[in-house]
Amino acid sequence: MNRRAVAIMTLAGVCLGNAGPLRADTLELSTRVSGVVEAVLVKPGQHVKKGAVLLRLDKTVLRARLDEATAERTRAQADEADAKRELDRAQELFNRTVSSTSELDTATLRHARAQATLSVAQARQVIAQKNLQDADLKAPLDGVVKEVPGGPGTVVAADCQPKPLVILNSGRP
Repeated sequence: MNRRAVAIMTLAGVCLGNAGPLRADTLELSTRVSGVVEAVLVKPGQHVKKGAVLLRLDKTVLRARLDEATAERTRAQADEADAKRELDRAQELFNRTVSSTSELDTATLRHARAQATLSVAQARQVIAQKNLQDADLKAPLDGVVKEVPGGPGTVVAADCQPKPLVILNSGRP
């Protein structure tokens, strides 16, 4: 008896259904990010190569989030540089016994906080860039498009069980 395993690409990774053989004949694909489908670039029956863009989400909001994260990073870099200058100044005054330990401690703490804020801003920028890239749904392998349930205007909510936007046959028996 030949039982098929169905792989569903989700935010969490690959989930296998039907405890069958460890190969997937059909892949139900969705994007890793939420948005609205802007364009479907494939049709049922079309052969696609691994990495081919199958559909695109509208990137307006994702670009704005990347711009916001980039601006946040720039501000955090300026704050960190200012805190570093203040720390250096406080260290110099402390070394000349012109200021107290508490002033040096305050400058040290401010610099540490500014570095942490910068690290968070850098991480947010990386996430925003990745989300923008994930707005293009790409074929994970060579195959044939079986169905395209998601068309332009389809709203995608990237949660644990997103609805499939493209169903791809792997072409293996």
